Amino acid sequence: MKIEVYPDDEGVARRAAAVIADSARASRGGFVMAVSGGHTPWLMLRALAGEPLPWSEVHVLQVDERVAPAGDPDRNLTHLRDSLLDRAPLAPDHVHPMPVEAADLDRAAEQYGRTLQAVAGSPPVLDLVHLGLGADGHTASLVPGDPVLDVADANVAVTRPYQGRRRMTLTFPIINRSRLILWLVTGGEKAQALVHLRNRDRSIPGSRIDQDRALVLADRAAAARLGSSEKLEA
Repeated sequence: MKIEVYPDDEGVARRAAAVIADSARASRGGFVMAVSGGHTPWLMLRALAGEPLPWSEVHVLQVDERVAPAGDPDRNLTHLRDSLLDRAPLAPDHVHPMPVEAADLDRAAEQYGRTLQAVAGSPPVLDLVHLGLGADGHTASLVPGDPVLDVADANVAVTRPYQGRRRMTLTFPIINRSRLILWLVTGGEKAQALVHLRNRDRSIPGSRIDQDRALVLADRAAAARLGSSEKLEA
């Protein structure tokens, strides 16, 4: 795992957009990425929307989504549309929202698993997956104590309620097959969780993510407890 530290969330977002853009431009035969939610990721996606990418070859999937009605401010898709989908020339059929409005969520998760196979192969391999890190060490909607942490035979699953909502989420197997895992970690409340992640502390879900192809972009506040070995970029 490589960790880069930047002064603030704006710096993290700009660097993240550049990483995604470089990866997309270097891809051959299409670029499939999955994105999470959060304030810094929305900044990242706004920056990405202005990049000269081969947009006709880009597919965008979701890492996780809250079970809520269309347009709800709790939905990652609501912010994803505002930050990227309404700003970049993406083909409508290259955007793949999680079907969390379905009556049968387990069947909907299976459906999204088939979408992943159609877009990214069998077994599906994402070119890039973007993750965040919660103060409790969760990533995607893989939260402490949820049975979904132990799902090994499906790429998509539905969680128990967490912070008032059930979630649909990618599982560890597909995340760990990704070619690049891009972490964005900002805010002082994440500082201890980032130490656990760096140390591969299995007490947090985030540490079950493969570190061999992982790049962590953190701000100063989140990196405050890491020590001086990580490089601060301008």
